[in-house]
Amino acid sequence: MTWAQELEELRKREELAEQMGGPEKLARQHGRGKMDARARLAALVDEGSFREIGKIAGKGSYNAEGNLTGVLPAPFLFGKATIEGRPVVATADDFTIRGGAADAGISRKMVQAEKMAHELKLPIIRMIDGTGGGGSVKTLEQIGATYIPAVPGWSDVVTNLETVPVVALALGPTAGLGAARTVASHYSIMVRGLSQIFAAGPAVVDGLGASYKGPEDHQRAKEELGGSDIHTRNGVVDDEVGSEAEAFARARHFLSFMPEHVGQLARRSNCLDPVHRREEDLLSLVPRDPKQVYSMRRCMDMVFDTGTVFEIGRMWGRAAITALARLDGWPVAVVASDPSFLGGSWEAKTSEKVERFVKLADQFRLPVVHLVDNPGFMIGREAEMAGTIRYGVQAMNAIYKATVPLASVVLRRAYGIAGSAMSNAERYQYRFCWPSGDWGSLPIAGGLEVAYKAEIEASDDPAATLAEIRARLDKVTSPFRSAERFNVEDIIDPRDTRPLLCEFAELAWRKLGSES
Repeated sequence: MTWAQELEELRKREELAEQMGGPEKLARQHGRGKMDARARLAALVDEGSFREIGKIAGKGSYNAEGNLTGVLPAPFLFGKATIEGRPVVATADDFTIRGGAADAGISRKMVQAEKMAHELKLPIIRMIDGTGGGGSVKTLEQIGATYIPAVPGWSDVVTNLETVPVVALALGPTAGLGAARTVASHYSIMVRGLSQIFAAGPAVVDGLGASYKGPEDHQRAKEELGGSDIHTRNGVVDDEVGSEAEAFARARHFLSFMPEHVGQLARRSNCLDPVHRREEDLLSLVPRDPKQVYSMRRCMDMVFDTGTVFEIGRMWGRAAITALARLDGWPVAVVASDPSFLGGSWEAKTSEKVERFVKLADQFRLPVVHLVDNPGFMIGREAEMAGTIRYGVQAMNAIYKATVPLASVVLRRAYGIAGSAMSNAERYQYRFCWPSGDWGSLPIAGGLEVAYKAEIEASDDPAATLAEIRARLDKVTSPFRSAERFNVEDIIDPRDTRPLLCEFAELAWRKLGSES
């Protein structure tokens, strides 16, 4: 006697699971320009590597004799897979089944996926499409009572944030718990025009009489309430992309910089870019006119290993660029001022972005390279109303608390408290300054006429006196005067930036290796 009959039933149940919400719902999903959950899993991970867990979980239907007549699969899929040969937990909501909301054994499946990640120390990728929550208003009628909300397994979500890299891809309208699962990640992506994120969707907002009243067109209402134009500019989500395929590629790319878990070191890649490459264009990058801007991203492309700069959060906190990159194959986290936005002054959102990014680098043991051109924290009434100094100090605290090696390169300005936040002055400062450096407790131009008011007013030619004072102070503010007193460690030829940072990366990773 064999178990052939039971294996036949297993195959039948697996076939039913593969039908997901059925042909009509799948056609509707594809008609919206969206991939289905199984196609997404196949596209995200290494070909053929996905091993599903709990495939036949769902709500079975039986006839009077107790024989199976059909299965409504659980709208959440997960399993073990590999990305670039490295093991991960891959998950996907199935929008074709009750819009991705909870059903049958979904809560335990989701909890088990999260537990698998931190207990086995595997990165987890969530592909979120729907609410993923506890059902609908109709569910309450079926239960016959309401309840105080609780999220099963949320402690596992929190543990994962402390333990393994977490990537979230919003791939459709995502509300409630789905929105929370998106945000509870180290790196998140929306697909422009396809993804929306909200605490509650337009119908619920309008139904509760909230201030928002969406347009009649449902798609436009969702975009206006929670589209990527909103959430990639307020810092809720890191990046937006144009397609699901691009979202998968960026998720894989992000993970290539990460270790598989806290306590493991990230991997060095094979580097064909010469360590001693010296870019002539760096010599003329910073203009002599202090009011002129230049491209910091161009500097990054010239300094880091060719083609390795992976920017994160480009559309928010724009006075600072945050990116992952490589130096001689070693992964590093990069914070760089962007003088083309607010002159590089850190406002509240920029400070929040820097704080979050530096904490990420420290958690996963990535050395930090800070390219500095910061005239200070943003000033003015709006900046004060936004609480800029509080967010700025929190960013400064993150830099001071970080224990990974940090190297800073001062390209131009470093003023005030913000200037002092560029590195931890209480530790060894691995720091280089370009000849274009300009620093101090405050910009000379901003206080000169006040400081020398009496002398200027007493002069027969105030304009000439002011010019003479400015010329005197230009000598004092020369970066070479600072170097004489060892207030800055080294002034370098800008063309030497890459070789010196590659030296830093090697020493930094030597130190990190000794910790493990």
